[in-house]
Amino acid sequence: MALKERVGIVVSDKMEKTVVVAVENRFPHSIYQKTVSRTARYKAHDENNKCRIGDRVRITETRPLSSSKRWAVSEVLSHSSKTQEVTS
Repeated sequence: MALKERVGIVVSDKMEKTVVVAVENRFPHSIYQKTVSRTARYKAHDENNKCRIGDRVRITETRPLSSSKRWAVSEVLSHSSKTQEVTS
């Protein structure tokens, strides 16, 4: 069984060891063929609190870690420009 993976943007990092990741899915409308985008928000486990708002991350499906947390951050693909300014 293959684990599901999603790529999205961190929209909240206010919780301890948890981030909220917004994943955008774009697809053509079944009748009108216009591109429609839907955004799903996932709570993901961030063990080291390394993710910041605006970071692009890959999340992987995992066992239930809490009542609403079923995903874990597997890697940070790119940091936001605000994060890079603060660390520099």
